[in-house]
Amino acid sequence: MSVTVSLNASVPLELAGARLDQAAAQLFPEYSRERLKDWIRDGRLTVEGKSGKPKDKVAGGEALVLLAELESETEALPQDIPLNILFEDDDLLVLDKPAGLVVHPGAGNPDGTLMNALLFHCPDLRLLPRAGIVHRIDKDTSGLLVVAKTLPAHTALTAQLADKSVYREYEAVVCGVMTGGGTIDAPIDRHPTDRTRMAVVSRRDEEDERGRNAVTHYRVIARFRGHTHVKVQLETGRTHQIRVHMSHIGHPLVGDPVYGGRPRLPKGGSQEMIRAVQRFPRQALHARRLGLVHPGTSVQMSWESPLPDDMTALLAILAEDAKN
Repeated sequence: MSVTVSLNASVPLELAGARLDQAAAQLFPEYSRERLKDWIRDGRLTVEGKSGKPKDKVAGGEALVLLAELESETEALPQDIPLNILFEDDDLLVLDKPAGLVVHPGAGNPDGTLMNALLFHCPDLRLLPRAGIVHRIDKDTSGLLVVAKTLPAHTALTAQLADKSVYREYEAVVCGVMTGGGTIDAPIDRHPTDRTRMAVVSRRDEEDERGRNAVTHYRVIARFRGHTHVKVQLETGRTHQIRVHMSHIGHPLVGDPVYGGRPRLPKGGSQEMIRAVQRFPRQALHARRLGLVHPGTSVQMSWESPLPDDMTALLAILAEDAKN
């Protein structure tokens, strides 16, 4: 299925000398610059009735005509899967994802994902990249996610994520007793030998292109005999960033099957505490707070998700063990 886009605009004189794709991005802000470039190359976006190139310069006064088809961006099928939606309007929705729900279809998870659920809830999301999902959290991480419902909202939210203005705060339970908060500034890339994992990589100099910049801020909420409850704020959003960074500083997440290693248990711990840590079924990580500027109203908005029952129970057991 597809939707026809038919728009026209006149290039203002103040854009004289700008590239065609730059001018188009200002005149048609609801579409990303990359999408507009493709339409220029395909002759879908013309200047004075003629095809051009994205790098062509405009003089001002030209008539731009956009006639294109928005094709379905995903082949995923809609599925009736319950969603815990905290907020929804014409531009976006914010939901609370449970642990165990995969965000995107992929190898081993062809369906039954959040994307399938979103396409059932809002079929028009098929026209958006990744069905409007602008950021993701791991299958076994719970908590808040924002989804764009329109192309303008998708472009605006993607830009906010790129300029680091989206506020994302997590809570986690990590191994070891931390003395205080801090910041981890360490680039992350694919593990050099295990391509299914991520890892902190070292750079030899400032021009070394290995790894993408990754910055994580953390603060202690509570300390127990052998574990710490922490608040974590993401400045960047790399794959597995919190899990990799906390493991890198010697405090992996409780229950993390990939980066956690063997569970660390304090001597003399209660049997209840030992069982709770050893049997915790996932990484103890929850996306607690989310803040952003609404793409339609420009109003700053924020949401909060309570800790799920499994993490609340774990923290209660750790606190009881520490008290006794």
